[in-house]
Amino acid sequence: SRDQVAAAVDRTVAWAQRCLESFGSRRHHSAGHEQALFGIVQGGLEAEERERCAEALAALDFVGYAIGGLSVGEEKEDLHRLTALTAPMLPQNKARYLMGVGFPEDILAAVNAGVDMFDCVLPTRLARHGTILTHGGRLSLKNARFADDSRPLEEDCPCAACVGFSRAYLRHLIIAREMLGFQLATEHNLTFYQRLMQGIRAAIEAQRWEDHRRDLLQHYLGPAEAGRARES
Repeated sequence: SRDQVAAAVDRTVAWAQRCLESFGSRRHHSAGHEQALFGIVQGGLEAEERERCAEALAALDFVGYAIGGLSVGEEKEDLHRLTALTAPMLPQNKARYLMGVGFPEDILAAVNAGVDMFDCVLPTRLARHGTILTHGGRLSLKNARFADDSRPLEEDCPCAACVGFSRAYLRHLIIAREMLGFQLATEHNLTFYQRLMQGIRAAIEAQRWEDHRRDLLQHYLGPAEAGRARES
């Protein structure tokens, strides 16, 4: 209920204050204690509670700020809406981190809102099931259509899977449950995310973010889905 969410936000802010007191000032770390302490914004799906939590935490001296409690099963529209609401409320001179995200379209929406950092098990979890992420969309290597496909997973990708192996051979490894197949799929998916973020940084620095975001969404999701993703 809304009252439960409000009580949880009160508890979050109280806990954040206790953590800061215990951790000490970030400007006076003792030797061997160089971790960064982030405040985590909560508030469920309640916009007012998100705002209240973000405002309270922004008043505290954290190294960075996280947006938590999202990407846990809610609709994508809620994820994008609350990220767009919360991120601009956090200090712009501090790192802003969206926890547990995620899919490329969600990362693009969050970057558009002002988020800097992400973490997610998605690239490795998908690889364990033979699912490959490419800039043209997802591939399921278990599909029979890849059995005789001599192309790499992605033409311009520098990872070991793309440089040394065909889709057909990687499919064989996955179907046979050979560990090499899962390792190569994992390396490719991690490389995909590294390249995704490199491209995002370069586009922002070149002041062509909107064009870059539109192009990525159209290639990854297709024109119709890309239009809906941009609107959200």
